[in-house]
Amino acid sequence: MGKPIRVALVAGEASGDILGAGLMQALKARHPHVEFIGVGGPRMIAEGLTSYFPMERLSVMGLVEVLGRLPELLARRKRLIKTLIAERPDVFVGIDAPDFTLGVELKLRQAGIKTVHYVSPSVWAWRQKRVLKIRESCDLMLTLFPFEAKFYQEHQVPVRFVGHPLADTIGLEADQQAARVALDLPAQGSVVALMPGSRGGEVARLGSLFLDAAQQLRAMRPGVEFVLPCASAERREQVEQLLAGRDLSLTLLDGRSHEALAACDAVLIASGTATLEALLYKRPMVVAYKVAPLTYRILKRLVSSAYISLPNLLAKRLLVPELIQDAATPQSLAETLSPLLDDGAVQTAGFDVIHRTLRCDASVQAADAVLKLIGQD
Repeated sequence: MGKPIRVALVAGEASGDILGAGLMQALKARHPHVEFIGVGGPRMIAEGLTSYFPMERLSVMGLVEVLGRLPELLARRKRLIKTLIAERPDVFVGIDAPDFTLGVELKLRQAGIKTVHYVSPSVWAWRQKRVLKIRESCDLMLTLFPFEAKFYQEHQVPVRFVGHPLADTIGLEADQQAARVALDLPAQGSVVALMPGSRGGEVARLGSLFLDAAQQLRAMRPGVEFVLPCASAERREQVEQLLAGRDLSLTLLDGRSHEALAACDAVLIASGTATLEALLYKRPMVVAYKVAPLTYRILKRLVSSAYISLPNLLAKRLLVPELIQDAATPQSLAETLSPLLDDGAVQTAGFDVIHRTLRCDASVQAADAVLKLIGQD
């Protein structure tokens, strides 16, 4: 354990920075002489990472934005690969951001450096042939979910399921009353959280639909209250415009989505990572999603998974209702959500089983896997 080791890591966005910082903490606890180099955000830098350039230079979303920044991204990746091959770390860990990190992993592995990819892309759902590149690029895949590990085992990719850090940080039981006090919501009566997404396009597609469904639900249940956490000032302004002219008992929040989930009785939610948070807070949910008609037709041909929402993928059954595209109407959403305010026990029991499955001390598991790979366990 006395021999110094050098670990290179690259994270491309805030969620990866959180994962990377947790992994670094766990590695330092296991191995006192460890050096970190690569690219990361403020959390990873605080843990001791020497970051070659700001992580924000990799945080690009949207096809047009990526195309505009492509020359810079390619140049940065080329320089990073050259630098890391010269530095010869004991292991490289690419954290999510597969379009950037898998290319780095491939070149480093070809140069004889051990490589790990932390957080699987959705290769099990669509573009499954990407698994061939993954198999060529990394010595070890670390997955957050057990069904992902099964997929890689079937495709002869070395893999380890490490659990999900959110399952470690979110308690097995949420204090609903404390959350309601914190958000100044009624102590009694039904509260429904509306979560139409964190991006402008999602709110544009789902915002009015969710508000219409809320009005229909309130007509069915006159006392119900609503809370909607906004991911940013821009999203709040967008929602406020959609609320103009509506008579709806709705509390808008700046962020605080976890408190909203703890405070509510049920959730109307867009398909995405927020469904995992709702699951971990044990809140019955109805999942909805809409995309442009042409996009939907293309995705139907590409996606091989039976379900789109994480709760159902994790349960391997239809645990939560999924109302997609034309099936997602205000009436259908309200009618599907209403019974969950009386009894969501089937969902919440399933959520509890999944939470305990994912609660594995992910950072410690990931550190153990990395150290085993380089013979430092």
